[in-house]
Amino acid sequence: MDGGLIAVAVRAEHDRAVLAGLLGRDPVLHAYQLGDLDDFFWPYTSWFRRGDQVVLLYHGVELPTLLAFAAPERVAELAGLLTEAAPVLPARMWAHLSPGLEATLGRWFVVSEAAAHHRMALTDPGRLAAVPAVGEPLGPADAAELAALYAVAYPGNWFDARMLETGQYVGVREHGRLVAVAGVHVFSPRWRVAALGNVTTHPDVRGRGLGAGVVAALCVRLRASVDHVTLNVRADNAAAVRLYERLGFSRVAGFTECALTSAAAAG
Repeated sequence: MDGGLIAVAVRAEHDRAVLAGLLGRDPVLHAYQLGDLDDFFWPYTSWFRRGDQVVLLYHGVELPTLLAFAAPERVAELAGLLTEAAPVLPARMWAHLSPGLEATLGRWFVVSEAAAHHRMALTDPGRLAAVPAVGEPLGPADAAELAALYAVAYPGNWFDARMLETGQYVGVREHGRLVAVAGVHVFSPRWRVAALGNVTTHPDVRGRGLGAGVVAALCVRLRASVDHVTLNVRADNAAAVRLYERLGFSRVAGFTECALTSAAAAG
């Protein structure tokens, strides 16, 4: 007992219904985690829970990624979960953390490459009509062409070619060459959430509105099957933030993206 409160130990959680109920209380903040409940991602996930706070460790990428989000008034509770989970976390991770949680994990990990990000959500979809939608659906057969575009226009981005199976990628071709694309990192009709990602335009055709056009086309497509369209963007990427705001997105939460390396591994 401490101040009349009973301590609740961290536990691994394997019940998707329980997780969906907890995360679904704020589907925008937890859009990525909700999407990872789908069969498509579920085998690559580990979940930790302490009371009604939840943390996800996603293993489906080269460097495991930790997702830990809470409303500002609940961050201290989530910090308690991370404090208990820290000893069983990987020695090297990438992390998306509500502000302040990087300091909690800094007791066990060296924090590097930290950058402030915005979580944005499509809150005014009526604005999409003001942007000419362009592009055609892309699928698995376009994977090599997409990878080639990213190598030139968006080097170092995370692209999981499996996501092309969702049918939620839109691209523009000129003279037979793919020059603009918008896709998803998460798409879940079951949980009614999507997260945009892998949005880029070839340097040769930037400034012509193709990026806005493919995002608009994809958002219209997504809204046919989900309730919440979200995205992550670096806080210092003012041009991207302005573009998304013009399309009807607004900033709904901030978070820190960073690399975590255990003190032992870093030493």
